Amino acid sequence: MTNRHILLAATILSAAPLAATAAQAKDAAAGSSAVEAAQLPPGHDMHGPEIVVTGRVFSPDSDPVMAPVVMKGDELLREVQPQIGDTLAKLPGVSSSSFAPGVSRPVLRGFDGPRVEVLLDGIGSLDASSVSGDHAVALDTLNVERVDVLHGPQALMYSSDPMGGVVNAMDKRIPRRVPENGYKFDGLASYGTAANQAIGAGALDVALAPRFVAHFDASYNHSTDERIGGYVLSPQLRAQTLADAADLAANGDTGGAAALTDAANASGRIANSWANGHTLGAGLAFIDDGGTIGVSVQRLETNYGIPPRPSATPGSNTSIALRQTRFGLRTGVNLDGGFIRKVELNAAYADYDHAELDNGVPATRFLNKAFDTRLVATQARRGGWRGQTGIQYGDGNLAVVGDEKLLPDSNSSRFAAFTLQQYRLARVDLEAALRYEHSNVRAKPAGLTHSFNQVSASAGIGWHVTDELMLNLAGIHGERAPASEELFVDGAHDATQSYEIGNPNFTVEKSNGVEGGLRFRGDGALFAVTAYYTDFDNFITPVPTGAVIEDLPVYQFIQAPARFWGVESEASVTAARWGDNSLKMEAGGDYVNARLKGIGPVPRIPPLRLRGAVQFDMPTLSLRGEVEWNAKQDRVSAKEYPTGAFTLLGASATWRPLGEDSPLTLILSGDNLLNADGRRSASETRDFVPITGRNVKLTLAVSI
Repeated sequence: MTNRHILLAATILSAAPLAATAAQAKDAAAGSSAVEAAQLPPGHDMHGPEIVVTGRVFSPDSDPVMAPVVMKGDELLREVQPQIGDTLAKLPGVSSSSFAPGVSRPVLRGFDGPRVEVLLDGIGSLDASSVSGDHAVALDTLNVERVDVLHGPQALMYSSDPMGGVVNAMDKRIPRRVPENGYKFDGLASYGTAANQAIGAGALDVALAPRFVAHFDASYNHSTDERIGGYVLSPQLRAQTLADAADLAANGDTGGAAALTDAANASGRIANSWANGHTLGAGLAFIDDGGTIGVSVQRLETNYGIPPRPSATPGSNTSIALRQTRFGLRTGVNLDGGFIRKVELNAAYADYDHAELDNGVPATRFLNKAFDTRLVATQARRGGWRGQTGIQYGDGNLAVVGDEKLLPDSNSSRFAAFTLQQYRLARVDLEAALRYEHSNVRAKPAGLTHSFNQVSASAGIGWHVTDELMLNLAGIHGERAPASEELFVDGAHDATQSYEIGNPNFTVEKSNGVEGGLRFRGDGALFAVTAYYTDFDNFITPVPTGAVIEDLPVYQFIQAPARFWGVESEASVTAARWGDNSLKMEAGGDYVNARLKGIGPVPRIPPLRLRGAVQFDMPTLSLRGEVEWNAKQDRVSAKEYPTGAFTLLGASATWRPLGEDSPLTLILSGDNLLNADGRRSASETRDFVPITGRNVKLTLAVSI
């Protein structure tokens, strides 16, 4: 029996529980998964030719109609932060939820929460991060080697709601190749001044035998309360807080007035914004020309403070202690000849525990045991035709224990079947995707079960006008089942300082959209622009009602018609080149406009943003200067304060002291060098959690 036959048997045997589990959905425990080929456009060779312009990837041999946005290499080293939202915040079309320095999710085109799937190697994060903005994503960004942001047809490989998009981080935990010299080590160390942030990470692959590779990794991060460039409170909230203090003083409550006055005048640092955490991971893989099989385990622990609102009880500090143990499996077989070129299966199981602490004492815990798996078949190229087809099953059991049982214990499961097909005909690329998904959400105590069927589809066309210029257009229909928190939440949430109310009568959220643009790559010049429009029949969103329950503002989830439209652009040109040296200039921008029809602007939408950069490259040294301007955002909901405009100035120097292919890289970078005071419009805590002040960071990376 050959290795290929052994691997195929292993893949099929691994997939067998998938069918059984799908048939017995309510008995499973939950998650989400994928494979290397499923993470990339069909036909995309991970090691093939690739051109990157400020994040947009161009693969000359296999351009998808809608190209992904990618972060990797020196850019990832320069921008990496312990939280995935902060790491990606400079990419086109991406903002950050910026709830606190220790917790940030990516916001894509104004969408966040359950509308943006955050994946690790194609598998869901298997946590409770979409339940609330104060819940961090259980993802070790310090040992990630590439992050893809997917839109359009490719997003349907992972999600029935493609409008927001998908973030897919590729880690190193299950090795993909045998190291040439018997071992491979990647190390990272960094220090940032704004929060005395210390970061360290290391990953080691060791060849145990010609086809067996063991992997070990660890990471660490620690930061103190964050420095800022001005007052902690926004101008509007500060004025309101001072007015409330005056009212208390007039009524004889001098103690309360003093506490509010101190909160209004706080500046320089964000109280209770510290964060720390660590991870340990290991993997083992068998790698052969016929395929691979590998397993992994990771333990992630992170702790972070939640900055207090001025209305919070003086001396009361809320913090989060998050723990997750995750097991992974990736197996696949390469097939010679025939219709199918490769079959791959990914699976993961995670045990997640998230405790919200009041002055160090556990008050509420969120417990989630989740499982997810994907089986994907990649077709052999036949002329201009290529594609991938697969199935996915996930199941999760969420329990909330403690003082703030704002959600009933619930079980969520989903089964999906999907396909993505591409066909090239002369200078025209055709791309289509179809996904069927069946979801169940059950509130255990009441025995209420909600079942949803979703059918999402996308079709696109790309016209290679010339070898350098491509025009593209895609139509997209998305359907999303309501999340358990949107259906069942009802209670006070101390970490977000709000009272949240869901609606168990919600129906499937449906949307129709169109996306188009152009991409140009010529000699020393690259350019991409994308415009999109999306119309929702029944968009689900929480809106402030103006009511107060238990001294907290009430947010009610509603369904209403909505429309989103926006544009993203980016360009790069080599202005001069002499010898091995070059001068490159970059520019870009993005804008989102979103409205609930008949109501007003959608809450927490990023404003117009423009970026520019100049980079001077030498064989061993790169110098970069960049500027980012964020416009004011006055298109806000009735209960939101506008945010002012601000400008960020940054610079970096990347040095490879041992030569162009040096295993050692040193990066000295500075962000917000003007110490600007600004607020992220996408953040629900923006009025008392401003952006980070001036931050100078030294990073050392080793790869041998």
